[in-house]
Amino acid sequence: MRINLASVFVDDQDKALRFYTDVLGFVQKHRIPLGGHDWLTVVSPEDPDGTELVLEPNQHPAAKAYQQALTADGIPVNSFAVADVRAEHQRLRALGVRFTRKPMDVGSAVIAILDDTCGNLIQIAETKN
Repeated sequence: MRINLASVFVDDQDKALRFYTDVLGFVQKHRIPLGGHDWLTVVSPEDPDGTELVLEPNQHPAAKAYQQALTADGIPVNSFAVADVRAEHQRLRALGVRFTRKPMDVGSAVIAILDDTCGNLIQIAETKN
């Protein structure tokens, strides 16, 4: 068994696609129209057949409440692995990304938390060897 899909609720699929591809560097895998919204996924260019991230519309009231509660408490909804958090922090800041937590050493990892502009906080993490 392996993880095939993971979802992140977004307030606007087109805006999310731009952020997750143009800024974070993921690539679009699927975009299938389903009426008012799309089945929209992105993947890492390092693993195009790996886990897909579904950019899921937050239209359900529970999804919006979930996003708002986590964001208000400063809790990231997902964590993405990077080779060097400090370098990625600099790269993303240069692109205008807002961070709610600057790179911080937490023992076994270095983490930072960013705002994805779509209603979520996302953690980036560098695992120490």
